[in-house]
Amino acid sequence: MSYLLGIDIGTSGTKTVLFDESGKAVYGVTSEYPLYQPRAGWAEQRPEDWWEAVKSSVSGVVSGSGVSADEIAGIGLSGQMHGLVMLDKNGEVLRPSIIWCDQRTSAECGLMNELVGKEKLIEITANPAMTGFTASKLLWVMRNEPEIYEKCAHVLLPKDYIRYKLTGEFAAEVSDGSGMQLMNVSERRWSTELISLLGLDAGMLAPLFESVEVTGGVSQKAAELTGLKAGTPVVGGAGDQAAGGVGNGIVTPGAVSATLGTSGVVFAHTENMTADPRGRVHTLCHAVPGCWHVMGVTQAAGLSLKWFRDNFCAPEKDAAGLMGVDPYVLMDREAENSAPGCGGLFYLPYLMGERTPHLDPDARGAFIGITARHTKNDMLRAVMEGVGYSMKDCLEIIRGMGVPVKEIRVSGGGGKSGLWRQMMADMFGRPVAVTESSEGPALGAAILAGAGTGVYSSVQEGCRVCVRPKTVQKCVRENAAVYKKAYPVYKKLYRSLKNDFAAIAKL
Repeated sequence: MSYLLGIDIGTSGTKTVLFDESGKAVYGVTSEYPLYQPRAGWAEQRPEDWWEAVKSSVSGVVSGSGVSADEIAGIGLSGQMHGLVMLDKNGEVLRPSIIWCDQRTSAECGLMNELVGKEKLIEITANPAMTGFTASKLLWVMRNEPEIYEKCAHVLLPKDYIRYKLTGEFAAEVSDGSGMQLMNVSERRWSTELISLLGLDAGMLAPLFESVEVTGGVSQKAAELTGLKAGTPVVGGAGDQAAGGVGNGIVTPGAVSATLGTSGVVFAHTENMTADPRGRVHTLCHAVPGCWHVMGVTQAAGLSLKWFRDNFCAPEKDAAGLMGVDPYVLMDREAENSAPGCGGLFYLPYLMGERTPHLDPDARGAFIGITARHTKNDMLRAVMEGVGYSMKDCLEIIRGMGVPVKEIRVSGGGGKSGLWRQMMADMFGRPVAVTESSEGPALGAAILAGAGTGVYSSVQEGCRVCVRPKTVQKCVRENAAVYKKAYPVYKKLYRSLKNDFAAIAKL
């Protein structure tokens, strides 16, 4: 039997998981690292921390799994999207990576619209100018740190930096690359026209591959550091959302996933390139060759619940430590003590600005409707419901684009919560399923490695073999009626507060 290694470079940590050919997780290790916020709205990480985490987690899997490195047929990479990694001519990191949730580049987005034109930008990249995407970050460095920009020889995404450290090769692939906003997404290639209009150097960008193509082999140096076998094939892999889509089996029309990670993503497969002319959702290349995906993004999904946990749930954390359970288990029980709708209490999950549907870096989080009768339990449930409403915003736009929605699969850390899954079934008006594997992007990366090395004949076959639904939760009619009445109120709140958010951002 062959084995496949999936490496997922996430925002909170790197998860490395070894799978057998059936998609069963054999052994996994997670290594965490910090996120730095030098100023409000900024978010950075050190690429060196990612590499240390990869070395630690890979060596832990190789040594702890009982599987010989010779039996690993291929390696797939997944990672947080959009992060800017800048290297000098010697391959050394020039500055901390400006990551996906950073909001500093509003001025650069305006500049992109001036230089290219809003309509033309969407025509080429299938998306409007985005503070989260990589192009505006690169322009920010050019304008604010010219001494760094002048030294830059290579621009990579987080997982592609890890690829370089593993193989010595500079390479990118289409699913992650299309989130840089420097690609012609319909033609699946770098846009020389766009890059020229922005005044950037195309020579900084790595060659593009499809997600299943082999991009190099593990170098002797990396093999010594990780315990892997030198020469083990490393495929293109995918950005975390496309990889998570593969890991959830979202590789055929009508299949949709809702991922509750640090961010929240509603992700739909499409065999035709289709873009929202208003730019409220993103259209990117899928990890399935010749296909695309449409996705809406809630910036602070699991992050909202983590923020609440870290600031207001110290007793739950202490009790969970004594009980040997996850604090979120106790938080779920408390939220269940609040009725659907939370007695008119709403939460807006805009802790890091927002992408879908508002595309507003100035948006701010808020509790609205608090009365003296509301409790901590109500506030906790309101956080979960606010994230659910935000993801419903994403789903409604995707439906409106004519993308079929037949089946919804929930994943991510928040997807472990049966309560949160039930909320989403009730809000979406559709049954939601969870698969047997909770590994998401790591499994997707491994399936891509299998498709690229001949273990599977295609990505679709890999998903048929490896991805199996476990439980399905159906919509509860009474709850759905509550959410149907409350959702229009939720939608109005952002519009009512938009100008106030902008004023707050200037303080």
